[in-house]
Amino acid sequence: MKKIILSLLSVSLFVFSCSNDDDGGEQLPLGDYDNGILVSAEGGPASVSYISDDYKTVENEIYYNVNTENLGVYLQSVGFNGDLAYIISDNANTITVVNRYTFVKQAEIKTGLITPRYITFLNGRGYVTNWGDGTDTTDDFIAEIDLTTNTVTGTVDIAEGPERILAKDDRLYISHKGGYNINNIISVIDTSDNSVETITVNDAPDEMALDSNGNLVVLCSGDNRTLKSDFVETAASITRINTATDAVIETLEFDAGMHPSQMAHDNNEVYYAMSNKIYELNDDASDLPITSVLDVADINLYGLSVNNNKVYVTNASFTEQSELLIYDLTNASLLETFNVGLGASKIYFN
Repeated sequence: MKKIILSLLSVSLFVFSCSNDDDGGEQLPLGDYDNGILVSAEGGPASVSYISDDYKTVENEIYYNVNTENLGVYLQSVGFNGDLAYIISDNANTITVVNRYTFVKQAEIKTGLITPRYITFLNGRGYVTNWGDGTDTTDDFIAEIDLTTNTVTGTVDIAEGPERILAKDDRLYISHKGGYNINNIISVIDTSDNSVETITVNDAPDEMALDSNGNLVVLCSGDNRTLKSDFVETAASITRINTATDAVIETLEFDAGMHPSQMAHDNNEVYYAMSNKIYELNDDASDLPITSVLDVADINLYGLSVNNNKVYVTNASFTEQSELLIYDLTNASLLETFNVGLGASKIYFN
């Protein structure tokens, strides 16, 4: 479905409602894509889908519908800062900046990025992980972005294969899954002087979250690259790191042959996917759960998120539309299924 760009009258009403809510009345949506779920899809072409919170409105390719242009061939991730969304297309070496509620394009960052992956925000700046040339193990870096001018103003060299990036206080935490290879560290950058320290964890650290205790939780999937001629399987783990000291508190290792692939955090609980089942780990627990809380059946589980006692997963297809499946955690029932973009991978809440 193709939607016409909001009329000037609609935009005026939205602006008026945002600046005139002193009467205590219900605030109108900030745009067509407020109060809903966003699903990014790798493509191609890459796309973003919107599902309203009440499930009554579904629209695919919202960026194209608003701006009449595509996002590139590979949408890696989306980062949010205030009213803006930063859409990272890594094969295109581009970050597209849009209003997160209307999806009207605001800017484009095309210089100073080489295979960008994820973004975080700290003290008025954006920080983006970059693989560089994936075949070069020595050219990976963090790009620092001036959010006023939307330009890369500096870089910090780091180890191979940086993925997720989180900010806490004045420091950045970066997981190094390893790019085309494999790595086993978390980099910590002190943004006051751009000094870099590293924390050793299990192989292939990827998803990270700050838990209810202020600790950094890292999902390490372990080495499971069975097609590699020199493959040696290594243990997956969930590792907790004290962000006050940057010391590893504990490493909860999985049994041999068990390799979780996705992780989310919500309401004092870590959720992870393994063998098409979802498991729940309390922030204070010191043992991995034995039983799952949800079985999502035989799908290509490519994305996971949890919000308000609901589990959201993507069943990704790269030849036809993917699916977004929504489950109720209280009774493990499937609530809704929606068609979304090709290669749907990440789920966000707007």
